[in-house]
Amino acid sequence: MGNEALFRDKPIWRAILSLVGPSVLTILIMVIYNIADMFFIGMLGDDDQVAAVAVVGPVFSLATAVATMIGAGGCAVIAKTLGEGAREKAKTMASLCIWAAICLGAVFTVILLLATNPLLRLLGATENLLGYAGAYMRILAVSSPLMLFSISMASAVRAEGIVMQGMLSNMAGTITNLVLDPLFILGFRMGVTGAALATVLGNLAASLLLCLTMHKRSAIMQFSPRYALMEPALLLHILAVGLPNGISSILSGLASTFSNRLLNVYGSGAIAAMAAAGRSVMVITMVQMGICMGVSPLLAYNYGAGNRVRLRETLQKTACLALGFGLVSALACFVGRDALIGLFLKDKDNLALGGQLMTWLIVASPFLGFYYLSSNFLQAAGKAFQATLISVLRQGALLIPCLYLMHRFFGLTGIAAAHTVADFTAIIVASVLGLREYRKTADSSS
Repeated sequence: MGNEALFRDKPIWRAILSLVGPSVLTILIMVIYNIADMFFIGMLGDDDQVAAVAVVGPVFSLATAVATMIGAGGCAVIAKTLGEGAREKAKTMASLCIWAAICLGAVFTVILLLATNPLLRLLGATENLLGYAGAYMRILAVSSPLMLFSISMASAVRAEGIVMQGMLSNMAGTITNLVLDPLFILGFRMGVTGAALATVLGNLAASLLLCLTMHKRSAIMQFSPRYALMEPALLLHILAVGLPNGISSILSGLASTFSNRLLNVYGSGAIAAMAAAGRSVMVITMVQMGICMGVSPLLAYNYGAGNRVRLRETLQKTACLALGFGLVSALACFVGRDALIGLFLKDKDNLALGGQLMTWLIVASPFLGFYYLSSNFLQAAGKAFQATLISVLRQGALLIPCLYLMHRFFGLTGIAAAHTVADFTAIIVASVLGLREYRKTADSSS
């Protein structure tokens, strides 16, 4: 009843801020986690090590995508099954999520350890990066089961209303990583090896806390494999439901790989510069995504309730909030771009290149809130196909061809400009689809 009052009666701005706060906090934890290794490695003044982290990144974007599919899909189907009163089936699904995360993580470990150098070359590593990137990848590979488990279970436990504990577990992992990064990287001068070890221990801390939470608070999450073996085919349904949530991460990793392969021609400095530019603008887009994800249940409730007035007001105010944050943060990033790039890079030529590339990445970023809001509105309206289509567009169907086309005509600058072209096109397409669906909704209520 409390949640329904929030969705139905609470003033819109208060409702939006109540939902957006935890969502944005979760996103910021992810942003910090993603930039921590590169930030502290950048303090060593060795841009080759920064580039090595960037080269390996797409592999673990894929692992994150798989974990997101398991966690988001598991959360949805377990909650639905509990609502139907089928507790034993819910336990089967929970067990499948746990063991899928562990087993798929083990598969990642084996593949990455057996094929380290061929994979790194495929990802765009130059010869001088293989040593650093190989050390980083091998250590992280060992913790792949922990990574998949911690990410997926933090989401899956929400099916029972265990929201705060799941978030706090992953936050503890991030804090562990942040504390150990400077100690290992700078104090012990371990470089990328220290960064990887800090990440492994962060994943271990998050996983242990999640296990403790599940043991004490959950009646559904079952470690016993006998539950998973009852109906293993249900895993396909879980992954299918979670697919839209994982697509963006999968395509982002692929796009980064193609980008790094093109940048390979210009040397490791170009790879490092592009990676630093991307990390520097990450907070702009990720916070906008968090804002729009946060209001998703508010949109869904009022869409289902047929409250078009409240639905319209939510859409308008969320769009204003996302756009306002995007414009202010983009301006701040543009003005302070040299300082931001300097957090990761020390070489003067690479710093200058990073600033140029970052300018292109900033151009479309203030308006990505319209893209994320349209996607979340379509999901709230039950338009899964359109929502999935939008997820595929920006980082995949548009960006990857744009990378090759723009690089052919404009060289190195074209690689960064490709992101601008793909972003603006995706924003327009998503906004048109979202607006069309909203007008159908408005017409049906009149």
